[in-house]
Amino acid sequence: MTRILGIDPGLTRCGIGVIDVDRLRTLQLVHVDCARTDAGMELAPRLRTIADAIEAAIDEHAPDKIALERVFAQHNVRTVMGIAQISGVILVAADRRGIPIELRTPSEVKAAVTGYGAADKAQVGEMVRRILRLTEVPKPADAADALALAICAAWRTPVEAASRESRAAAPAERAAGALTPAQRAWLAAERTSRGRR
Repeated sequence: MTRILGIDPGLTRCGIGVIDVDRLRTLQLVHVDCARTDAGMELAPRLRTIADAIEAAIDEHAPDKIALERVFAQHNVRTVMGIAQISGVILVAADRRGIPIELRTPSEVKAAVTGYGAADKAQVGEMVRRILRLTEVPKPADAADALALAICAAWRTPVEAASRESRAAAPAERAAGALTPAQRAWLAAERTSRGRR
């Protein structure tokens, strides 16, 4: 069993989601939350508030790895700066505890969870709900996005490991179609990506 903490960084709302994944790629929700700060606060206390929430989640749930949204260029420079600042806080917290961290772009996460790299937040949230067998979509969207990051990381590593290890060990699983549609889309995207290198 592997435990993954997904974090959707932001100064106003920082999504936090923890899932467990087993060797059959079955996912289970462990924890979901959203740390919030007031836009009127000074920067340092806002960063400290988010840092405290992230560190509390790490210490309580002891993840084996962390999946973090990669900072990407967009028109709103203030938003990019906030994401970059929170990402730095998270990178330091993970490094202090020796936890490996993976950076994922939004399009990677959307493709992994929905099979479509330009899916909207509603589509991502609904797929998170279905994948984790929840009764409702996690709110706010930042919380669902954090879980989507964790799902992306969970599926990628076990699927790669399975492709190396399970030729003889799990033929029945493969024959039974153990992969979900989103996982099959992820593998197809990975094969295409490798072909371009």
